[in-house]
Amino acid sequence: MTVIEIPGSKSVTARALFLAAAADGTTTLRRPLASDDTEGFAEGLLALGYRVEREPAVWRVEGRPEGPAAPEADVHCRDGATTARFLPTLAAAGSRGTYRFDASAQMRRRPLGPLTAALRALGADLRHQGAEGHHPLTVAARGVEGGALTLDAGESSQYLTALLMLGPLTRKGLRITVTDLVSAPYVEITLAMMRSFGVEVQREGNVFAVPPGGYRAADYAVEPDASTASYFFAAAALTPGREVTVPGLGAGALQGDLRFVEVLGRMGADVRVGADATTVRGTGRLHGLTVAMRDISDTMPTLAGIAPYAEGPVRIDGVANTRVKECDRLEACAENLARLGVEASTGPAHIAIRPGTPRAAEIATRSDHRIVMSFAVTGLRTPGITFDDPGCVRKTFPGFHREFAALRAAWETGRPAPGALPGTAGAR
Repeated sequence: MTVIEIPGSKSVTARALFLAAAADGTTTLRRPLASDDTEGFAEGLLALGYRVEREPAVWRVEGRPEGPAAPEADVHCRDGATTARFLPTLAAAGSRGTYRFDASAQMRRRPLGPLTAALRALGADLRHQGAEGHHPLTVAARGVEGGALTLDAGESSQYLTALLMLGPLTRKGLRITVTDLVSAPYVEITLAMMRSFGVEVQREGNVFAVPPGGYRAADYAVEPDASTASYFFAAAALTPGREVTVPGLGAGALQGDLRFVEVLGRMGADVRVGADATTVRGTGRLHGLTVAMRDISDTMPTLAGIAPYAEGPVRIDGVANTRVKECDRLEACAENLARLGVEASTGPAHIAIRPGTPRAAEIATRSDHRIVMSFAVTGLRTPGITFDDPGCVRKTFPGFHREFAALRAAWETGRPAPGALPGTAGAR
């Protein structure tokens, strides 16, 4: 058995930073993810005038319920979607100030429209400098009154999360009616974390009632990233007799992406989800299947990466939103499978992959970290796969290549690779 210590969750770290900045008091975050996305979020808070202290495994944030301390600021959100969507929302709740937000060319292409339209409907003074519904944008903070709102979150659950976290900072609270919702488990993460910071959201079906009154600081432990864990679970499922255990991700985990192991179980892997850890073991067989992954769409590329080795076709449905991630992930997966000599086809919301024998090729990453990590798993059984931009994994897991190579070497040689040991991979 190989025990893998996965870095902290990106989704949880980003939400924790927002909630800590908005809370009354100083919050301690334990084992937060240190990556380009989360570092960019922390740097954005610093630019807005929040106090953030970062040590290797502990970050402390001094909250300001009244909003940013800086009267004006320029914030660069890098490639981070949570940074680009959450920080303008946080700034809008401030009592006064002018804040300009921009992002990478990649992030500029990703949509913000439903969120910024909702903020405007609530009275926020927000202007896009370029294309409507995209970065760059300027927020003139004057507080947010609150009230009733209807939201389409079928493109990204982050729109709903940003507004839910804003709710306690408004004068009247929020009542949000959601007409469509993708990646619903991420909203459950948000609601659970808001409870940890002292706010209880009332939900009746697709209506969310958020009370005003603010947050209280917390001592908060960030759980391992379930999306990142998917690559190591998939590696075990793909390798007969090999077993991976990830501690800290068990039956009580917040992240819905842990449900990816259920997909691996349906395909034939041996899966055990305990109270505090999850284990996947390869049985030597992977069955084809049709699976809806709307709620766990970040793991769609992981499944696409191992699908060629299944005994039958694999079809992944309900993942239209993956077309507006760091890249169009459906087309990126299909293109790269074709480079490997594997037949794949796509539709508006699906990808279908036939069994095949992948050949070595260079993967066109489109600067997407999940494309790199997913096809690294493919490479376990296809030597010679390379990447045109391997370093883009810095977005969520800077040490991925080192840790994955250590795992591979340990399995191939039966002993730990120099400089990394099974049981310590990814440790922070």
